[in-house]
Parts: sequence; structure tokens; C-alpha cells
Amino acid sequence: MVSLFFWIGKRVTTLLPIFFYHKLAQSLLTMGLGGVVTPPVQQLQVYQLAEKISNEIWFIVKKWDEFTKDTMGKQIVRSADSVGANIAEGHGRYSCQDNQRFVKIARGSLNETRHWLRLAYARNLLTQEQSDRLHPLLNELSPKLNAYLNSLKQKAKG
Repeated sequence: MVSLFFWIGKRVTTLLPIFFYHKLAQSLLTMGLGGVVTPPVQQLQVYQLAEKISNEIWFIVKKWDEFTKDTMGKQIVRSADSVGANIAEGHGRYSCQDNQRFVKIARGSLNETRHWLRLAYARNLLTQEQSDRLHPLLNELSPKLNAYLNSLKQKAKG
């Protein structure tokens, strides 16, 4: 087993074996607050749905003309991507309070995405079929985000 040495002032100090640190790091990555094992963010249904919506929007916007992509397209892709990104970032935080804050930001990004989709539809950039495909996904994600936020609040209470 290899030990790690480092300088403290004028002396060399031995740390615990690297193997121990590797196991500790693995444990910290899979454990949430209070030793509760938390699944990777990719296993959360709310994250999977946010990612699905984001990808749907990406492939729609990708077909728009350059002016529309450069103006409205970038905005809608950023807001849609932000939903999943904030869920992921909050999930990686060490406190429930931080995680809750990022879920609230994700909720705001979802509302912004809805705004851009309404404008895109009004400007004939979205077909009825595309709108019909996205609408139920967005309606499913809103309550899932709220449920996820409520579960984090319960987890923080005890």
C-alpha cells in the first residue's frame, strides 16, 4: 500500500494510505446528507425529463434559419439546457439548502423556456406537431420539479 507524503512547514508528514482516501472519496460521492445514499443525478426522473425536453428543443431549433437561431434559438436552447444543468448542479452540492436553491433556479428556467416556446409558436417557428410533443413533457416536468423540491425540504427537516 502506498502512503502519500507532503511538506508541512519544515517537516514531511505521512498521510493515510492512498487506498483509504480512494475509498473515502467513493463513499462521499455516493452519500448525501446524514449518510443517505443518493443516486447519481442521471437516475433522477426529473433530470431525465429535463434532458429529454432539452434535446427535443435542440433538434427543433437546429433546423431554424440562421437569424432565428442566432436570436431566439440560442435563448430557448440556453433556458431549456439550464433546467437540467441546475438540477445537476444542485444535486452535486453538499447541503439540501443549496440543492433547493438550484431547483428553484431550474423552475425559473423552465418558465423561461415556456415563454420562448409560446413566442416560437406565435411566430410560426414551431409546428403544431412539435408543440403537441413538447406541451405534455413540460406539463409533466413542472409538478416533478415541485415534488423534487418538496422532497428536498422534507430531507432537510430530518
